[in-house]
Amino acid sequence: MSKSLKLTLDILIGAAIPILVLKYGTEPLGALNAYLTAAMIPVVWVLLDLLVITRRFNFITAFVGLTSLMRGALAFWYVDGLLFAVKDSVSYVVSFLVFGVTALLGSPVTRAIALQGLSPDTPEREQQMNRLLDEPTVGSAMKKAGILIGVTNLAAGAINFVINYRVVLAPFNTPAFNDQVANVNAITRFVLVLPDMVAIFFAFSMMYKAMYALLPAGQGADADAGEFWTLLARREEAMTLGTAGDSSGSALAADDVQTRAARQAREEFGLS
Repeated sequence: MSKSLKLTLDILIGAAIPILVLKYGTEPLGALNAYLTAAMIPVVWVLLDLLVITRRFNFITAFVGLTSLMRGALAFWYVDGLLFAVKDSVSYVVSFLVFGVTALLGSPVTRAIALQGLSPDTPEREQQMNRLLDEPTVGSAMKKAGILIGVTNLAAGAINFVINYRVVLAPFNTPAFNDQVANVNAITRFVLVLPDMVAIFFAFSMMYKAMYALLPAGQGADADAGEFWTLLARREEAMTLGTAGDSSGSALAADDVQTRAARQAREEFGLS
């Protein structure tokens, strides 16, 4: 499944369909059944994708899976008013803790994301990748990337809390409650996703820019002369010889670094 198709299905199944269930399924299903059905659809989709479709087990899929399970479990916490606003905002706080706090503590989870995104397929490449990630400039970029994603989620969580607190006023297990939740979700599940995606894109670009800035420029007419692993191998050769970039050619130009970093970030979103 392509990343663009996966993103489309995530939006449809994770947001659009649950909203429609709350809006138009409450009368035939009943308020409680419609609410639980809307809450469980994204959970089932995430688990189906994780266990059956892509079957990729790594940091991101594990985090998405656990967050989805948490949201599904919280659906059975039947509350309204202030507590519902808190419940609906918990996932944002968790994201802040996972990304922002770990970065502030000096162990950013963005390192795992970088390893996953570039997918070293041999022990040698994994060692080369780890040496690159251990570089101070790359470590600093990963820390800033984690803080950016974390703070964005914290801000989105605060907005989500305020909107829910002000809009979802009806008692739980009533048609009015479901309708108000659907109205809020129509805003938060789409609008609040945008700044998060923008933050993630710039965070990824920041990390990849720091990595590519340490790689030598490609040489010759080889089709893969500018491919990441080829450049990383040349960097390793230069380090072994103690010549920094001399044996591998000059360092990548700033414009080339930016272009490659943006392209790698787009690939993470399925846009390339």
